[in-house]
Amino acid sequence: MGTQETGQVTGTKDKDYNVIWFTEQCLSNVLRLDTYIEDADREDDSELADFFRRAQETSRKGAEQGKEMLAKRLAA
Repeated sequence: MGTQETGQVTGTKDKDYNVIWFTEQCLSNVLRLDTYIEDADREDDSELADFFRRAQETSRKGAEQGKEMLAKRLAA
């Protein structure tokens, strides 16, 4: 499994880093899905475009929850 990095190298505890990473990935996914939606729309595939819109909304919710979690933890 490898060695665990618990903040000695990065200066950020794993649990905090994990929330930062998760939030960034959700935001990145929201942007990426915009391209996928445009591609599906261009091909007149409304089923696929709607699928990607639902996925995008889920990622947006995850990003918002991650930002809330970070704000709460960084204020402490």
